[in-house]
Amino acid sequence: MITDPMLLAYIDESLPSDVMSRIETELRNDEGLRQKLTQLIGQRDSGVHSVGDIWRRHRLSCPTREELGSFLLGAMMDEQADYIKFHLEQIGCRFCQSNLDDLSESHHRDAVIARRKKYFQSSVGRLRPEGRG
Repeated sequence: MITDPMLLAYIDESLPSDVMSRIETELRNDEGLRQKLTQLIGQRDSGVHSVGDIWRRHRLSCPTREELGSFLLGAMMDEQADYIKFHLEQIGCRFCQSNLDDLSESHHRDAVIARRKKYFQSSVGRLRPEGRG
């Protein structure tokens, strides 16, 4: 059964992809569900909010980008790392997973640039100008 909180999370694109797909399929086939979604969007746009709506919209349970970076580097306490792992794997937060993927890619790119710079600096003085031999 698809609940109102699930529909609101669907609007925010904060559900795991398999749940998003299931809701999308249900919306295609169920006029009543589409009307409910329209009603919820109208309520939200008119300023009717619950504490849960505000919590989800502002991603208050999501770790910061800095915390995700520390998690990626293994530079945080076990309790914090366990929460982030739970948040990513069990909750399936796509927003945080995207941030983590971006940080991981950036970290890899920075490591490649640093390695190239180190290789270049280590070969300075070993290269001979052309014409000398």
